[in-house]
Amino acid sequence: MKYLKYTVGFIALLLLFFIGRGFLTPSISYESEITVDKSTKEAWAVMNDESKINEWLKGITNIKHISGEKGEVGAVTQYTFSDNGQESIILETIKSITPNEQISMDFVMEGVMKMDYKLDFVDNNGKTLIKSSTTNKGEGIFMKSMIPFMKSSMKTQEDNNMNNLKKLIEENTTNYFPETVTDTIE
Repeated sequence: MKYLKYTVGFIALLLLFFIGRGFLTPSISYESEITVDKSTKEAWAVMNDESKINEWLKGITNIKHISGEKGEVGAVTQYTFSDNGQESIILETIKSITPNEQISMDFVMEGVMKMDYKLDFVDNNGKTLIKSSTTNKGEGIFMKSMIPFMKSSMKTQEDNNMNNLKKLIEENTTNYFPETVTDTIE
């Protein structure tokens, strides 16, 4: 009987620690950055090319524009991800955008978490520094408690996404800015 009391007490203590962690650390933040050997204009164009998004954000199976003007503040897009047979739906809302410089978005995975995400593009002598800043907050007691334990894996995933984006940008062969040739009549 004494061992049962200790076991129940230990489990209660672990549960208190788990729930307490969620209240003490309601959100997590992390950053990631890459430098690409391309102009900010080209890096921005590649990052925004929906036909290439699954090359740097692995697991996307569907993209659906929901509302607002695509690429403008207030636009809402639904992303469907598949990971080991598990499907997740995330809604993205653009909060601010300055083409070739920055974009900030809210991502919501209903009942799981909310993410505040920002990408900055900075010209560095013809190269581009791309920096992401992320803050995640769990929804509900369980996810609020889980999020602090997931920081390392989320940061690793963001580093992988940024490295995939770097590779995609640097290997880009698409001409997003074709020059028009005009004939002059003499």
